Amino acid sequence: MAEKKATTKAAAEKKTTKAATEKKAAPKRAAKKVEVVINAETVGFKAGDVYQALSAAGKALSVKDIAKAAKITENEALLGMGWLFKEGKITDEEGLIKLA
Repeated sequence: MAEKKATTKAAAEKKTTKAATEKKAAPKRAAKKVEVVINAETVGFKAGDVYQALSAAGKALSVKDIAKAAKITENEALLGMGWLFKEGKITDEEGLIKLA
């Protein structure tokens, strides 16, 4: 009977150490919603970011590439592009954007 108690005690210890060593999955984070403030000043700054990204690249880029190069969101890139299109600073070339 003493052997049976020792066996069950060892099995119980084995279960607790196994549970302690298991890694718990990290909780999933909800995607952050970024609000874009739309006023003449911020849109002008985004236009500058887009212009600088296109100037540095020296070639036509997609919206996604412009946003990545300028380190801004695609929505912010589109705002800046709208400003630059209105001023005639950029043009469309086969679906890509380039400096005029």
